[in-house]
Amino acid sequence: MEFASYLAGERWSDHPACTHPLLAALARDVNDYTSDAARGRLAGLIPSVIGLTGDDLHIDARIALVCARMALPVVAAGRQQVLAVSVLVCERVLAGLDGRPASRLTEPSQAALAQVPDAAQWARGFTRDLPITAKAFRRRAAPFTVHTAADGIAHACIPQPDGLLHDLLAGAIGECAALTPATRPPPERWPRSSRAGAAAGPR
Repeated sequence: MEFASYLAGERWSDHPACTHPLLAALARDVNDYTSDAARGRLAGLIPSVIGLTGDDLHIDARIALVCARMALPVVAAGRQQVLAVSVLVCERVLAGLDGRPASRLTEPSQAALAQVPDAAQWARGFTRDLPITAKAFRRRAAPFTVHTAADGIAHACIPQPDGLLHDLLAGAIGECAALTPATRPPPERWPRSSRAGAAAGPR
């Protein structure tokens, strides 16, 4: 995020105005949890976060939802309950924004919850009468979801957490980019490692 602030012409900061706060928080977590050996690969994503920002609550909900769904199958049981709740809450927020029934889950969310049936059942009971406001979702629920997803992947019993952490951030960037018109700096201002990553294309 500090490189992103530099590329955007802002004051050097890991909280740049050019990136949505929730996406920036996820980027900081992924950077912190990624091993030193694998952190260089994240440089290729730096230009992609610039200009991705806005006040639309869809952005917060889509970022949190993709994080919850991606981490849900691999995290420990306790975190599965938390992230199953997050999936249902994000779906409810999006349903309210889009004017669809709150009980109608999207297919990716149904598939994610089907992989953890016990956690999903518990989450449905927990969220049945759970009130949620836009303000509380943006300030607390969404940030807690992305942090739990990154932390859960980092401590999961899987062979390549670094790769999944990279994919978590890339997936969130993709969701944010689909909702946000972004203006990015020219390639000559990118860090050298970012230029190399961009030239190599997606991995």
